[in-house]
Amino acid sequence: MIGILIITHGNLGDSLMDCAAHVLGKSPEQMASLAIATRDDPGEMLTKGLALTAQLNTGDGVLVLSDMYGATPCNIVAKLLQPGTVEGVAGVNLPMLVRAMTYRNEPLNALVEKAVSGGREGVVYFSREHCERYEAR
Repeated sequence: MIGILIITHGNLGDSLMDCAAHVLGKSPEQMASLAIATRDDPGEMLTKGLALTAQLNTGDGVLVLSDMYGATPCNIVAKLLQPGTVEGVAGVNLPMLVRAMTYRNEPLNALVEKAVSGGREGVVYFSREHCERYEAR
């Protein structure tokens, strides 16, 4: 099974893991989050990220999810990447995480694609009219 590490600003990663566990009805296995605060030293957080990726990798690799491309958590992820072993995706949201948790027995490159598509497809504009039509069904 592919390990999943979430590196985000504050406690977003922990909250996403809790929500995903609620949606899927089970506690996440082989998952961890790393919360980055303003006061944290990026070098120390990188050391923690390296330790977590090593811990989560049982041979199938690790997918590292980050909240916002270009920000400190994502910059830490960039330093963890090892093509084919540790891959990263920015823009984590609940649909992305649920999709990643669902397909984590696939190869790592396939899981990256599933996570990205889950995140993208989970962002949907809807109007009140749309909701009313849905409720009428």
